[in-house]
Amino acid sequence: MQGFETLRSGEQDERSREFSRIVGKSHALEAVLEQVERVAPTDSTVLIQGETGTGKELIAQAIHNVSPRYGRPYVKLNCSAIPFDLLESDLFGHEKGAFTGAFAQKSGRFEIADTGTLFLDEIGDIPLALQPKLLRVLQEKEFERLGSGKTHRVNVRLVAATHRNLTNMVGRNEFRSDLYYRLNVFPISLPPLRERREDITLLVSHFVEVFSRRMDKRISYIPKETLDAFTSYCWPGNVRELQNLIERAVIRSDNGVLSNPFSTSDTNLVETKPDNRNFVTLPSAQEGSFRDCQRAVILRALDVSGWIIGGPRGAAARLGLKRTTLISKMKKLRISRPVRENQADRLLEEKRDPEMTATNS
Repeated sequence: MQGFETLRSGEQDERSREFSRIVGKSHALEAVLEQVERVAPTDSTVLIQGETGTGKELIAQAIHNVSPRYGRPYVKLNCSAIPFDLLESDLFGHEKGAFTGAFAQKSGRFEIADTGTLFLDEIGDIPLALQPKLLRVLQEKEFERLGSGKTHRVNVRLVAATHRNLTNMVGRNEFRSDLYYRLNVFPISLPPLRERREDITLLVSHFVEVFSRRMDKRISYIPKETLDAFTSYCWPGNVRELQNLIERAVIRSDNGVLSNPFSTSDTNLVETKPDNRNFVTLPSAQEGSFRDCQRAVILRALDVSGWIIGGPRGAAARLGLKRTTLISKMKKLRISRPVRENQADRLLEEKRDPEMTATNS
C-alpha cells in the first residue's frame, strides 16, 4: 500500500495537513476523501477495500489524522505478514512463559493502540481460528493476553483493509459472517488507478520530484510521448507500480529528460525471445479489455524473469506485487508456464508408450 503518495493542491490549509500525502483532483478520489471526512470524527469501524497498490494504508492514516484521536497512538499491523502461531500474540500480547520462547511479558497491538487507532491491513488473511477473539474485542472492548486469565479493557478505533472480496469469502466459509458485518460498518472502496487517469500526470510529476531529489538528479523535462505512455497504460499494480516505474525511469534518465520506461530500448520491460521477436506489445487502455492488458503485462514480466515469481529478481517484484497476489492473479487469468519443446516431445512419447513413465521413474 505504499505508493499512493501524491500531492494535494492545499487550497484549504487544514485539509492539506490532514491529507498531506494524498494527491489528486479526480472525482473518484474526491469522493473517497469526502467519505474519510464524514466518518473520521466518529468511532465507527471502517473497512477499506481496494486492489493492491491503491493506497489503503494512506487512507487509514488520513482517517486517524482527521479524527479526535489524532495525537494519540496510531498502530499498524499487516495480518498477512505474521505467521499464524505469532499473530494472536501480536494482537493481544502474552505473559512470560505462555509458550516456548515467551521469555518476557509482551503487550499486543490492541493494548499499545489504547485510546488511539489500530490499522489492521489484509484483514482477510486472519485465520478462522483467531476470528472469534477478534470479534470479541470489537464488540466487548476486552481481551486476555495469551497465558493470562486477566481481562483487559481497551478503547481502540479499528480501521481494517483488504484487497480480498470478503463477501465471497463468507460464502465459501473462509471468513466469519458475524465478523464481516462487524467490520463492514462503514466501507470505503478505493478506485484503481485506471479509474482516475486524470491524476496520473500529478502522480508522475510528484514521483519524479521525489526520486530526483533523493538521487540528487535533476529532471526538468518529461517528453509528451512518455507522459502519454503513462496515461494510456492499464496499471495492474496501481500506484505502487507507477512509483516503481518512475524510480526506474529517473535512474536511467540523462540530460534532465525523463526516460520512457515503456520504450523498446528498456531491456527490463521489453525483452526479445530467441527468435528475435518482441515478446508482447504493450496494450493501451483503449486496446482490448483490462483482463487482456493484465495478462499481457504479467506474461511479459514472467518471461523477463525466467518464470521466477518470488525474490528480488522475480516477476512479482518487477510488477510491484506481493508473490501471493501475483499467484492469485495468474490463477484467475489461467496463466501457466509454457511447456518447452523437449518437454512436450517427452510428454507425447509417454502418452504413446505408458510403460516409458514406469521405466523412467
